[in-house]
Amino acid sequence: MIAGPTASGKSALALAIARRGGGQIVNADALQVFADWQVLTARPPVEETSQAPHALYGHVDWARNYSVGDWLREVAGLPKDLRPIIVGGTGLYFRALTEGLAEIPPTPPEVRREATDRLERDGLAALVDELDAEVRDTIDTANHMRVLRAWEVARATGRSIRRWQAETPPPLFPLAACCPIVLDAPKAWLSPRIERRFDLMLSQGALDEAEAVLPKWDPTRNAAQAIGAPELIAHLRGEISLDTARDRAIVATQQYAKRQRTWFRARMKDWHPIAAEDLAKADL
Repeated sequence: MIAGPTASGKSALALAIARRGGGQIVNADALQVFADWQVLTARPPVEETSQAPHALYGHVDWARNYSVGDWLREVAGLPKDLRPIIVGGTGLYFRALTEGLAEIPPTPPEVRREATDRLERDGLAALVDELDAEVRDTIDTANHMRVLRAWEVARATGRSIRRWQAETPPPLFPLAACCPIVLDAPKAWLSPRIERRFDLMLSQGALDEAEAVLPKWDPTRNAAQAIGAPELIAHLRGEISLDTARDRAIVATQQYAKRQRTWFRARMKDWHPIAAEDLAKADL
């Protein structure tokens, strides 16, 4: 298992391991699952996917509310004859994989509609205020998808998401049975890489991807949470210049990387740290 913040070199390490020792690279990034985002989510290009088996990349439709439970079930269904090399930056995926995931009943469509209507009408803070104190203290209350999920569970089941999680079944991959690696990427080293990578995304067609999505754009969709997508959509709607969209997207990516680092430090203390800067210098 390879975790790390965005732009830290995770995919390169996974590919090097697969080339040298075999195995199937399995995506653990919540945005790289969506078919509409290739460039904007830095999904491995065909030049890489042709060198080793890859799974769970770009296979989810835009309109689908794809959850960590969906991902975990798909990981469990992968062929058992290939060693999994699970790589990504979504800490919740790794947590579910190594600690188990509560079997929460699916949210009814009418509850999901009520949640999104409330979000649009009353704002995120109103939904946060209605969560149990324990839930508010243990989720990222700035992440509206996490807040929506917690609110929907409480509304649909009458129980908080934390009460459901207290009944979690055994994990699919206990940490002791794996080789868990987390890349340490300090801000001073990572920020310039983020900036260079977003410029490369623009040159490779990220704006074209956003334009293709524009007719069906819905900011409440899981897929709409791709970093940089709201900014490019705003530019395409004539609300901001491309330079402003670029600058805001880079800042948003840097802020996301900061949240990732905070998560990894707090929840991955038993993982093996590797300096991303040293890895970047290595001959992979």
